[in-house]
Amino acid sequence: MRVRRILGLALASVTLAVVSAVGAVSAGAASSPNISRDDCTAAGGQITARPYAAETCTLPDKSTQPID
Repeated sequence: MRVRRILGLALASVTLAVVSAVGAVSAGAASSPNISRDDCTAAGGQITARPYAAETCTLPDKSTQPID
């Protein structure tokens, strides 16, 4: 009985580690890359500058991306 409990715990730990790794990879792939100022204006976007923050590009579909 004790061996079965230990094996179950080990299997649960491995499963959690695999799910976490897959989630981290997919989250990195889903994040949008930075855009340059020229690419922003060429795509019809507007550059927004805020004090103490990085400039962002607001595209016509209302999405925002950080500017390199």
